[in-house]
Amino acid sequence: MYNGTAQQLYHKLEGQRWSYLDRARQCSKLTIPYVMPDEGFNSHSRLETPFQGVGARGVNNLASKLLLALLPPNAPFFRLNIDKYKLQAEGSPDEVISGIETALQQVEEAVMDEVSRESYRVALHEALKHLIIAGNALVYLPDEGGVRIFHLDRYVVERDPMGNILYVATKETISYAALSEEMRAVVGASSESPNDDLHVYTAVCRKENGWRVYQDINGELIPSSEGFYPLDKNPFIPLRFSRVDGENYGRGYVEEYLGDMQSLEKLTQAIVEGSAAAAKVLFLVNPNGTTRAATLAQSPNGAIAQGNAQDVSVLQLNKFNDFRVAQETIATIKDRLGHAFLLTSGVVRNAERVTAEEIRMLSMELETALGGLYSLLSTELQLPMVNRIMTVMNKRKALPKLPKDLINPVIITGVEALGRGNDLQKLDMFLAGASQVVGPDATAQFVNVAEYFSRRATALGIKTAGLIKTQEEIEAEQQQAQQMQMVQSLGPQGIKAISDQQQNQPTVEQQ
Repeated sequence: MYNGTAQQLYHKLEGQRWSYLDRARQCSKLTIPYVMPDEGFNSHSRLETPFQGVGARGVNNLASKLLLALLPPNAPFFRLNIDKYKLQAEGSPDEVISGIETALQQVEEAVMDEVSRESYRVALHEALKHLIIAGNALVYLPDEGGVRIFHLDRYVVERDPMGNILYVATKETISYAALSEEMRAVVGASSESPNDDLHVYTAVCRKENGWRVYQDINGELIPSSEGFYPLDKNPFIPLRFSRVDGENYGRGYVEEYLGDMQSLEKLTQAIVEGSAAAAKVLFLVNPNGTTRAATLAQSPNGAIAQGNAQDVSVLQLNKFNDFRVAQETIATIKDRLGHAFLLTSGVVRNAERVTAEEIRMLSMELETALGGLYSLLSTELQLPMVNRIMTVMNKRKALPKLPKDLINPVIITGVEALGRGNDLQKLDMFLAGASQVVGPDATAQFVNVAEYFSRRATALGIKTAGLIKTQEEIEAEQQQAQQMQMVQSLGPQGIKAISDQQQNQPTVEQQ
């Protein structure tokens, strides 16, 4: 159990991070350089610009797809599950359980409103970029609300052999002028210039029943920074793109294709520089010929000058075949990276007629390959984030406190969405195959259309309340249609005769 300062914990774990940080900077240089710049980078530094933009395009595209899959707009990414069996065993009727489920839907909508209001999607998009490139990111959800992302060069983490978090330490740079009175008292007179930058260290240590959080400046503890959180309510959430057994940090997606990235960068650089050299126009004049170089340089366009055409030649590289080999290699590498980063240009085959169904099937096949990533992010990002957001809203009295033994959040996006997509595909294939084999009439006779609509809406994640008609509404419309058909067939005289007959017929009391 660690009892030292946050600064000592940070420096103790800093040495284990170096190899991951160096690898992340290599990947960042080939994709988006500002995500993980070199050490010592500041606002006055200059970033290197890569010669190709495939890496940046792939990272942005994959990050956007992951964001839409993990936090879909206008739909909750989790569901509050209620233990129906336990409530039924306690004697709760079905009406009470139904009312609880309706109230839980309102809680889900309140949490999603909080996610939209506090711009969680903007911060998580930044975190996903870091996960793809650097493989690691730290999400901080403070008690005041909102979210902040710590980059890999600003935090350290240590895990046990099972992958559970033991220690997290962060490093922040803050100006002396921005310190509170309490922090200035802790710092003392060592830094009184408003332009001096100080390092604030934060430590998160796991205890038996929770997390201890504290901060210090210059090795001195800040008294008001001490806090304690339950195990499932940790405001610091370290993320990994991929889980490697025995390692404290994850590996980025770009690192898995670093060889293709480096090859594409070198070949593109060679093509660009060679094309620039080939584009240069240079005339050579025979020094022993009759044509003078000054005459050639000073003559305007269309002028008539004395000289011999054989004395003048144009410098050519004659490297077309070499450039062609490099260009074909670049096209092959781009095709592989397009499949890896789910780019549409890398999915669609080069043909005259490519159907929309073919594009959809290929895209679904590639997205299904990310099922392992969805599983990891749902466990390490979505579920802890839901628990933390609900805790923050409980402290603000914006949500009621829910019993943990009866109600638990369940993630319904990511892998669950992929499973529903496969169910939808199988459902449509079954219905289309049945119609082709036995015909649409027999299919309509044996298939429950209402149940089909319900399952299809569930697979697409669409709420059916108010959208699909109930059985009572269908029967009422059919009865009304029959009455209208009867009115049209009988005409006014027939309707009057039936009405007179009903009026003249004696009632039960008269009989």
